[in-house]
Amino acid sequence: MRMRRFAPLLAAGLFATTIPALAPAQASAATTPEYLRQKPAWHRCDSSQPAAFQCATVKVPLDYRHPEGRKIDLAISRLKTSTPAKRHGVLLLNPGGPGGPGLDLPLMMRAELPKKVAEKYDLIGFDPRGVGLSTPVTCGLTDAEQNWLRPYKRETFAADVARSKSVAAKCRARAGDLLPHITTRNTARDMDTIRVLLGEKKISYVGYSYGTYLGAVYSQMFPSRTDRFVLDSGVDPARAWRGMIQVWASGAEPAFTRWTKWTAQRSSQYKLGGTPAAVRKTFYGLVARADRTPIEIDGTKLTGDDIRSARAVFFSVREAAEFVSALKQAADGSRQVRLPAGVLPEQQSAADRPAAGVPDDNGTAAFWSVLCGDTAAWPRDPEQYRRDAVRDKARYPLYGDFASNIMPCAFWKKPVEAATPMTVKAPVLTVQNEWDSQTPLASGKGLHRALRGSRMILAEGGVGHGVYLVDRASCANAPVTSYLVTGKLPARDLTCRTAGDGGARVDAPLPKPQPFPAF
Repeated sequence: MRMRRFAPLLAAGLFATTIPALAPAQASAATTPEYLRQKPAWHRCDSSQPAAFQCATVKVPLDYRHPEGRKIDLAISRLKTSTPAKRHGVLLLNPGGPGGPGLDLPLMMRAELPKKVAEKYDLIGFDPRGVGLSTPVTCGLTDAEQNWLRPYKRETFAADVARSKSVAAKCRARAGDLLPHITTRNTARDMDTIRVLLGEKKISYVGYSYGTYLGAVYSQMFPSRTDRFVLDSGVDPARAWRGMIQVWASGAEPAFTRWTKWTAQRSSQYKLGGTPAAVRKTFYGLVARADRTPIEIDGTKLTGDDIRSARAVFFSVREAAEFVSALKQAADGSRQVRLPAGVLPEQQSAADRPAAGVPDDNGTAAFWSVLCGDTAAWPRDPEQYRRDAVRDKARYPLYGDFASNIMPCAFWKKPVEAATPMTVKAPVLTVQNEWDSQTPLASGKGLHRALRGSRMILAEGGVGHGVYLVDRASCANAPVTSYLVTGKLPARDLTCRTAGDGGARVDAPLPKPQPFPAF
């Protein structure tokens, strides 16, 4: 899934005046800023990739308030439609994060898009500012400092505060000139710069996870340039950003309850209890046992906190049952069981190392830049985090103390501008799985509610993070495709039913749209 702040002087869209409303050919050269008169030097991205897949690097203002000032690199890519006669325009793509690189997305998407969608668009990828090949930000963080999700404990809280303060200080020391400008609003401005450089009056867009917030912000800042927008797995703007971490805890509880019911009905198979209460007791008994003596499974010793950190697995009931069953067998002395792949956060992020030449901590550094730089709604008093963590551990025992613990944003500099209010009508399409672990249903509904004029497709029974093309079997694929082809929103919100194998996720053709343990 990494994330946002700024001064109340600025309203949504104020900086939009720095980018002409018309394409360069229609604007006066005398009034068009120099950076908008660039001609991207397109070239083959890589010899191992198709010749039609082209890349370029353009310059954008670090600070759009001073467009004549320092410039940073923005890496962009494109895969043009093979049927120009049917071309509608460009389709920008974002995989989530924040901190997720998107340069290769056109190739990935082209392989999965229905032909009638692919022939409509030139697919445009980009590494957002601060990410990957776009002037990457780095804080020089160690692996331990990047492991930021830690449960609140009275005896370790002082160390957690010190760690968060140290991360903020290292980021300020290594990238203090970049940090204030690596924000969602500036990335939206970059998207509009791309629009101008491509000579387009409007852009269409598919954004996953964090990309839904980015798309929503663009729709508010540049409503007249917003064409067909698909916002898949929604971030609730009202929760940006601390609230989006906290919703992992509140959203996990109904998923956990659903799992206990499902597993109790299969007690002969999993042997975890014959009633939901018994299954719950078995699980928390294992947590307590692992807190006393770590449970060794497949060569890994797991504490109770390690087990609870796997809260996302409970959104897939079958995977969760297999995970807890394996834990129980290991706790009972079996050495034959193995830890299911991808359950623990460290397993999920092991393959998410950045490309060659990009700092190892780039994803984390970009994550905090956006998370802390988008909004001032982070408490400054460490004691507030302590109180919230104690409260939320009682409310949401699976993950509440993780989600409300102290974060580096408590020590970040105040944002340059205010968060984007969602006040402009936005006729866009939002898409949501019912059982999404990273942007839970409450968050997806919040995005839809915030965007006046939007329509929502809810895949009831849908499991996992990411819907369109991520789940081949999703009932949402057909209506999303129809919208991208015709531009016509559904007449009303749609709820469809996605059949699942006991909650197990259908193999995903695209990478998970959260390249970090976030959105």
